[in-house]
Amino acid sequence: MSFKKSSEIFGENEPADYVYKLVSGTARSYKILNDGRRQIQGFYFPGDIFGLEAGAEHASSAEAISDVIVLVVRRSAIISAASRDSEVSNQLWTHTLRELNQARGHAMLLVKTAQERVASFLLELADRCAGNAVELPMSRQDIADYLGLTIETVSRTLTQFQSDDAIELPSSRQI
Repeated sequence: MSFKKSSEIFGENEPADYVYKLVSGTARSYKILNDGRRQIQGFYFPGDIFGLEAGAEHASSAEAISDVIVLVVRRSAIISAASRDSEVSNQLWTHTLRELNQARGHAMLLVKTAQERVASFLLELADRCAGNAVELPMSRQDIADYLGLTIETVSRTLTQFQSDDAIELPSSRQI
């Protein structure tokens, strides 16, 4: 399936009947808090699987950051295949552990300073990308909502990192 930039892929509290694998583009999962703020839970890049839930409904929403193509698989088909095939079961287990580790890492950001949060985020992105440059498909606001910071703090921190020669900012979307 294709989704245009800013289109919802699935919504919070909707039935979690499908699991998604990103083929191209970038997506994000998020929750809208009671006070209206948005908390981004994760970013997804080609090859990433998302939307696999423990319950019958999605606990968060997901939307396309850019135009995306996703493979959509029935959750029941994955569960059925996992019960018959140990390789599928192992892949499902590995995916679940990876998601758990990412959630733990995200939770650990809360005890870090703003500079440490931004640096950790950039290092995480660099680990996922090949080469010396990191392309940022997400906005500064997305980064702020992921890190629990304001957009001003994210921008100020990136400028400080550039002034300290820790990073180069050839453009607003490349580090």
